[in-house]
Amino acid sequence: MPLLEIKTVTITEKGQISIPLDIRKREGFRVGSKVAILAFQDKVELRPLKKLNEPILTALASEKVLAKDWSTKEEDKAWAHL
Repeated sequence: MPLLEIKTVTITEKGQISIPLDIRKREGFRVGSKVAILAFQDKVELRPLKKLNEPILTALASEKVLAKDWSTKEEDKAWAHL
């Protein structure tokens, strides 16, 4: 994918940034949109969740996220004899 442009932004004390308006419009970022932050060894990417493909969505289902539903006494009991 070719690079379209480079913009600079300033990180606030809270770690927040503003995505420039022209980029928000082009990429479909709207108020209340969910955004995925992908951290690689040499870069960080922001992507609208609607534009993620299947392998990336699987990676989002991390152990920490799944533990909310799966780390229960009932689940432990159900899997205890396997």
